Amino acid sequence: MKQITTTILMIRPVSFRTNEQTAVNNYYQKVLDSLTPKTIQFKALQEFDEYVSKLREIGVQVIVIDDTKEFDTPDSIFPNNWISFHENGDVGLYPMFAENRRLERREDVFKTLETLGFVIENIVDYTSAEAEELFLEGTGSLLLDRVNKKAYCALSPRADEDLFIEFCEDFEYTPVPFVSYQTVNNKRLPIYHTNVIMCLGEKFSVICLDSIDDKKERKNVLKHLKEDGKEVINISEDQVNNFAGNMLQVIGKDDERYIIMSKSAHECLTKQQLNQLKKHGKILSSSLDTIEACGGGSARCMMAEVFLPNKND
Repeated sequence: MKQITTTILMIRPVSFRTNEQTAVNNYYQKVLDSLTPKTIQFKALQEFDEYVSKLREIGVQVIVIDDTKEFDTPDSIFPNNWISFHENGDVGLYPMFAENRRLERREDVFKTLETLGFVIENIVDYTSAEAEELFLEGTGSLLLDRVNKKAYCALSPRADEDLFIEFCEDFEYTPVPFVSYQTVNNKRLPIYHTNVIMCLGEKFSVICLDSIDDKKERKNVLKHLKEDGKEVINISEDQVNNFAGNMLQVIGKDDERYIIMSKSAHECLTKQQLNQLKKHGKILSSSLDTIEACGGGSARCMMAEVFLPNKND
């Protein structure tokens, strides 16, 4: 069982903008009134293409699929929320909070992967939960320790506890639920996605412990991370606001480990935190300023990890 992969699926945007349907509980989104929609899309595309280029330079296999103009899908650049891929050939399909995000789910993505030799054995589909207004947004909500079979989940309007437990039963993971908060207008409100405050690598975890207000929950999360031998790298809420929690460890050429993050995440980390991370891989950062501001997501959200078996291997 592998924790990290060499293969990433990414969706190239065609009409990227601030999604008003997700802004109701994604407090990281900003409306850039000074930029026209055309300029926002142009800048996002530049950031996307440069990011893909950097990933390919280090030997990561990036499968890029162009978004279509068929539907209004401003957040299609974040595919990890609607799909997950697993080593046994399973694919998870997830219920999405925003109605326009449900339009991101595309069967042609499966066909593209199968053309490249990837084997899809079984689709585990949770999307019917949308009818009951219950949501679980893929690896945005689910932080999977694939080796130790544990799933960490910050419960929120986009991560329902019963659905989370159902996922854990289906995929045979031990559930580690908690609630993570951020301060918005002097109120403590649930953070919408787990992967904003937490990253899980082979031998480390980046996490904002201060965001878990309940001491018992915080203690339980730490217990699980430590018993699995993870070095815990704690980040602040201010660093979370700069997307320092939204990073991903991947494998590049010659089996080299890399830790991928945005430029803003990289620049807000302390020297000590960077030194801790560098023990686990080389750091690769890329400017995602427009994508972060309008989308309220960052480097990790843009990468759907592909763990499927490949018959060409």
